[in-house]
Amino acid sequence: MTHTSSLHALARRAGAATPPAFAARVRGLSDRAVAWLFITPTIVLLLAINVFPLIWTIRLSFTNYRANRPNAPLRWVGLENYTSILSDPDVWHAMQTTAHFVVWSIALQVLLGFGLALLINRQFRGHGFWTTVILLPMMLSPAVVGNFWTFLFQPQTGLFNTIVAVLAGRDPSSFQMIGDVALAPWAIVLVDTWMWTPYVMLICLAGLRSIPDDLYEAAEVDRAGPWRRFWSITLPMVLPFLMLAVLFRGIENFKMFDMVNLLTSGGPGSTTEVASITLKREAFEKWRTGYSSAFAVILFVTVFGLANIYVKVLNGVKQR
Repeated sequence: MTHTSSLHALARRAGAATPPAFAARVRGLSDRAVAWLFITPTIVLLLAINVFPLIWTIRLSFTNYRANRPNAPLRWVGLENYTSILSDPDVWHAMQTTAHFVVWSIALQVLLGFGLALLINRQFRGHGFWTTVILLPMMLSPAVVGNFWTFLFQPQTGLFNTIVAVLAGRDPSSFQMIGDVALAPWAIVLVDTWMWTPYVMLICLAGLRSIPDDLYEAAEVDRAGPWRRFWSITLPMVLPFLMLAVLFRGIENFKMFDMVNLLTSGGPGSTTEVASITLKREAFEKWRTGYSSAFAVILFVTVFGLANIYVKVLNGVKQR
């Protein structure tokens, strides 16, 4: 009671301190105006954090600006940066590497995540504990995961090499997951799959839990077998959730930087140099700010365009 009365007293003092003219104006506002009054600071903040940097990046992409030479004369180069990027074989190699990483990591995450969701959905004894255990990798920071797996991939002392050597009967130091040209890309796919499969599992599990039991009961009355129920009920009902998971993971994996940077830094050579690593090197090692701004705009347009096409396909699936 004391706490409630103190709040009422504070509200009365605040009301008394409010200028009468301002209070009258506020009372005269419509609900729509009051709503805009509350959301305007958020909109201004979003414009300052997101829209303004994007516009500034687009502007810099048409110049020769270098961040390490802020006082140098700024020259307008038009589309020169864009044509240089689109004709650079190193950029296309980075895009191909990114596409390899995105496709294989998403494919594995969807298959494993959907399989784990089917298993957890069975409500077996201790499923809550095992669900928490499966979710642990997703709760870790990418920096922690990168350092953790760098240690696991060590040829001499790494647990991963030791387990593979025992199963395959090979010397643990005979291969290097993050130092071999052929294995390094798959090491990144493996780590990303280990970390983000639980995320896909959660989305699929939400889809499985949303399926009405009446559908399965009706299928059992019609004497439909387990495979028939899976292909006719489970998969079609979960498919929109699966496609949503693919969309989220595709956008995030296309922007992947921290984990790749910690594991391989784009090496060996440029084998695992994804687009974000190339962008970082152009911006903060070569200090070609205008060039890197154009590259960032191209990546943004690419992700936005692919996501837009995918959303249209997703809407088409939902309407069927």
